[in-house]
Amino acid sequence: MYMTNDKNVMTDSHSLAVPSLVQTKRQIERYGLDVDAQAVLVASRLMAAGAKLEHAAEVHFSRFGLSTGRYRLLADLEDHQGELLPSQLAEHLGVTRATVTGLIDNLERGGFVSRRTSSKDGRQRSVILTELGANKLRDMASEHFDRLEAMVGLLTVEERSVFLDLLGRVTQGMSALTEEPGASKRKGSIQKG
Repeated sequence: MYMTNDKNVMTDSHSLAVPSLVQTKRQIERYGLDVDAQAVLVASRLMAAGAKLEHAAEVHFSRFGLSTGRYRLLADLEDHQGELLPSQLAEHLGVTRATVTGLIDNLERGGFVSRRTSSKDGRQRSVILTELGANKLRDMASEHFDRLEAMVGLLTVEERSVFLDLLGRVTQGMSALTEEPGASKRKGSIQKG
């Protein structure tokens, strides 16, 4: 990472510009806010990294003829003995039923999943991982997991442990971006004002 000529924005060769601490402090002062500039900078950089990671994941999964969502659905089916209800898939993946329906439709056209009457509840239709879908996961596993390992290869085992802890805590705080103002009274939450 390096500073651009105006010393306000940090960039690296693989990303769009992200704010520097100096720029963040200026913005906060400009708006007369009482917030921690470093906290805002960390959140801004995390959002920028998330966008880059989302793009990189789509490029990665496209190598295998999948999207991130399609891969996650196949992997979730595999983790649950190859059969789940669409509502369970939506819950596990954290997406809407409509999104899951689109993923299932696409994967079914490719022969990776099928639908059949549920073995647990004959009134419902389950999504089934086909042999082709199971083979797809097996065939891509080596390269997929090698690339995931390489992505964090610059971190030591200890750093990865700390990162997992920090990531878990940041994930808990993500609701601050989506909740209604004033919905939470805990320190650091958005307040009506």
